[in-house]
Amino acid sequence: MKKLIFTLSATLLLTGAIFTSCNTAAEKVDNAEDKSIKADEDFNIAKEEYLADIENFKKETNAKIAANNQMIADFKVKIATSKKDAQVYYQEQIAILEQKNSAMKQKLDAYEESGKDNWESFKTEFIKDMNNLGEAFKNFTVKDE
Repeated sequence: MKKLIFTLSATLLLTGAIFTSCNTAAEKVDNAEDKSIKADEDFNIAKEEYLADIENFKKETNAKIAANNQMIADFKVKIATSKKDAQVYYQEQIAILEQKNSAMKQKLDAYEESGKDNWESFKTEFIKDMNNLGEAFKNFTVKDE
């Protein structure tokens, strides 16, 4: 008798647990909708962060390019007082720096959104190129002769 009562109560408990843990079709749909809404929100947040990163990077880089343009203008003023043969050399070097700076601006302006992975690789390569250009500006000096 005790065994029968124990078996019946264990069976009832197990059956009750199974029925209460099962989701109805409506609950499954609600859960799926909630997950879909959450995924959409996460996607929108990630996209906003991605677009903000691009915009901030472009602003910072445009400021560096403008600073490079100002240095070019300063170099041009400095070489005006140099000897003629030195002026020719400096003008050639300035023209090269000016062309590289302009190319970097065009490259940045031409970038179109094409995914976060592409953006990260573009940004890494662009930063490397900008650092090289910065070194070229740093190494360029006009000697007073």
